[in-house]
Amino acid sequence: MTARIDHLVTSGTFALDGGEWDVDNNVWIIGDDTEAVVIDAAHDAPAIQTALNGRTLRAIICTHAHNDHIDAAPALADATGAPILLHPDDLPLWKQTHPDRLPDSTLTDGQVLEIAGTPLKVLHTPGHTPGAISLYSPALNTVFTGDTLFQGGPGATGRSYSHFPTIIDSIRHKLLTLPPATVVRTGHGDSTTIGAESPHLDTWIARGH
Repeated sequence: MTARIDHLVTSGTFALDGGEWDVDNNVWIIGDDTEAVVIDAAHDAPAIQTALNGRTLRAIICTHAHNDHIDAAPALADATGAPILLHPDDLPLWKQTHPDRLPDSTLTDGQVLEIAGTPLKVLHTPGHTPGAISLYSPALNTVFTGDTLFQGGPGATGRSYSHFPTIIDSIRHKLLTLPPATVVRTGHGDSTTIGAESPHLDTWIARGH
């Protein structure tokens, strides 16, 4: 059976630089009827485990280490035995949320993970955070961008560990070079496509989005 994409929305709090905001997060589950990976274990480990519906969880992949994307990762890992994967450049952020529990393995640019016979290529897309990654699956015609690219523009870069010129470089060179029909599945909000976002790059740069 080919891999499919399941989608769950969980709710909680994003906290950074002394502020707190209520947020809804997209949790993406890729797999078949027997095994899966989770992208961004946000807020609610029991809800994510229920959505797995008995499938073996092979990995918990973190697009970045803001607390709202990783807060449920250790609990989900403990419940399932799945390893937590994170780009090492985001370890300082990770330790703000989980000082006593490190990720189990690292993600590197160009690395290919596989689930249910479907390759997922890791693209290092820093800017929102230093270790932000996207996951590209040609077979699923999808890129999972975390908080790097949304419908309508790049992710926020106004807080610690973020940098606007860097996120623009990541989007320009790693994401907008993908086929226009590629579906962009984001960390928050609605999905979009590469083709829908590509024409707006100069506008984002001009307004320092």
